[in-house]
Amino acid sequence: MGMATIGVISRITGLNAESITFYRLGLGALFLLGYLLLTKRHAGLTTLPGRQVVISGSLLAAFILFYVQAMNYTQMANAILMVYLAPIVAAIAAHALFNERLAAAQVSLIGLALFGFAMMQEFRLNLDDQKDVIGMGFGLAAMLAYSGFILTNRRLPSHLDDRTCAFWQLAVGALVILPFALWQPAGLTASAWQVPWLLAAGLVPGFLALLCAVMAINRLPTALYGTLAYCEPVAVVIFGWSLFGEALSPLQLSGCGLVIACGVAQAWVGGRGATSSATTG
Repeated sequence: MGMATIGVISRITGLNAESITFYRLGLGALFLLGYLLLTKRHAGLTTLPGRQVVISGSLLAAFILFYVQAMNYTQMANAILMVYLAPIVAAIAAHALFNERLAAAQVSLIGLALFGFAMMQEFRLNLDDQKDVIGMGFGLAAMLAYSGFILTNRRLPSHLDDRTCAFWQLAVGALVILPFALWQPAGLTASAWQVPWLLAAGLVPGFLALLCAVMAINRLPTALYGTLAYCEPVAVVIFGWSLFGEALSPLQLSGCGLVIACGVAQAWVGGRGATSSATTG
């Protein structure tokens, strides 16, 4: 659930999305580097990352940037559930690009998840609220970037150490987002009271949650890991409601539950013979 805290930190600090993304990736990379040095797993750092790792790191930066931007304009629940359509989009893309077979049950779950998302929107496309439209646009961009991240991760060389690969992805992502952060009027400056929150962004979602996710992928069955991963959208919905008063209607809550249930079921159906290779960074 540590991944879910980035939205809370972004809302509380009020910093621009580029700065939040840079600190989350950059400080996360530094914390992970310290871990690799302490555990003597740093041998893999002597080799520069390959093209696939650079691409996945760039997609990770784009995903987090668009996700944080989405939460600045629309409800946190809308943003996170849009993002969590990414595994479904990735499954469809893998079917088209990599000839991976989609079972009838998976197709049904994809349809149900899309229906659940329509329930979240209360079966209407509200274009009157410009901020909400912008937020959903950023959410769509985040979902596409995350889908690309998932697909790229599945094509990473099998000999790569997961922790070393995660470090390079964070480092590349931080370097990619750095020019955009410096381009902002405020740059990377932060007030004294914001610094602990930025450190928390690097430590909790940037390092601890990522490290736990990598370790869980290596130790848990894919289906079980996929189920536990859906604690993140649940936590985001709870944070949005309890901390920022973002209440959902019964229909929206039902849609939220349907999307999450379909995601869990998809993890079980798709994880029987596969190995998971994607986290939320």
